[in-house]
Amino acid sequence: MLNQIINIVKRFKIMDQTNLNRKEHWENIYQTKDLKDVSWYQSTPTTSLAFVKELNLSFTAKIIDVGGGDSFFVDCLLKLGYRNITVLDISKRAIEKAKKRLGNKAEKVKWIIADAANFYPTEKYDFWHDRAAFHFLISQSDVKKYINTTVNHIVEEGVMVIGTFSVGGPKKCSGVDIQQYSKTSMTQLFHPYFEKIKCKSVNHETPFNTVQHFTFCSFKRMKMLY
Repeated sequence: MLNQIINIVKRFKIMDQTNLNRKEHWENIYQTKDLKDVSWYQSTPTTSLAFVKELNLSFTAKIIDVGGGDSFFVDCLLKLGYRNITVLDISKRAIEKAKKRLGNKAEKVKWIIADAANFYPTEKYDFWHDRAAFHFLISQSDVKKYINTTVNHIVEEGVMVIGTFSVGGPKKCSGVDIQQYSKTSMTQLFHPYFEKIKCKSVNHETPFNTVQHFTFCSFKRMKMLY
C-alpha cells in the first residue's frame, strides 16, 4: 500500500512539473517576444471572424477564446458588439498585454489564467473558440480532459470552433511539439458528442513570410439523450 501511495505521489509530481514547465515556457515567450514577432500573429483573425459571422451568434452569447493570449480576436468581438466574452490563456503576461492594449475595454472581458488541459469552468458557453491551443495537448490524458471539458461546459446545440496545424503542416511551434489533425481525425475525435458543421483548410502567412497549414472545424454540441 505504501509503495502504491509513493507511486501516485510521484506521478502527480511529474504531472505538476510538466504543467509548470509548459506555463514557464509560454511566460518566457510572451516576456521576450513582441506581438508581431510570433508566428501566430494576425492583425485581423479573418478565419475566426468568418465562423462567427456564419454562425450568426447572438450578441449576448457566452463566448470563450481558449488560448487567446494577446490576439486581436477579443478586440474584434468587442467592436462587433459582443458583450459576454471570456479569454483564457496559460500565460499571465499574455493576458496582461491584451488588457493593456484594450485599456478600459478590458473591464468588459472575463480573464482566466489557466492551462487548457486543466481548466475547470464555472459556467457553460454558447461558443467555444480555440485557434492553435488544442494542438499543443499531445498526451492522451490531456486530450481526454480537454474533450470532457468541452462536453460538459458547452451548452446543448452550442458551437465549438477549433483550429490546429494540419497534416503536412508544422510539427512544432515555438520549439514545442504539437499534434497535427486532419478534417477526418478531428471530427472522429469529438464524435459522438459533437456534430461537424464544416471543416476547411487554411493557410496562415506568418510575419516571417512562411506559410502554416491549418485545419479549422466547427461543431455543434449534440443534445443529450436521457
